Amino acid sequence: MREDLGVHETLEIHELLTFKSLCFTKAVVMQGLVTDQGLKEIMQQNVTMSAKQIEELKSILT
Repeated sequence: MREDLGVHETLEIHELLTFKSLCFTKAVVMQGLVTDQGLKEIMQQNVTMSAKQIEELKSILT
């Protein structure tokens, strides 16, 4: 736990990380079910962006 963050801030970041991880997992799984190429590209962009955001949230906590 970072010393410059309060407990409530750390917990909020954990909540965001958990939510974003869930969304990332759902987007990855749903990509396999989508047949529309346009929608598939949008979902791939979402997966890429979510992965970056997850890494950013992890870096805040370490």
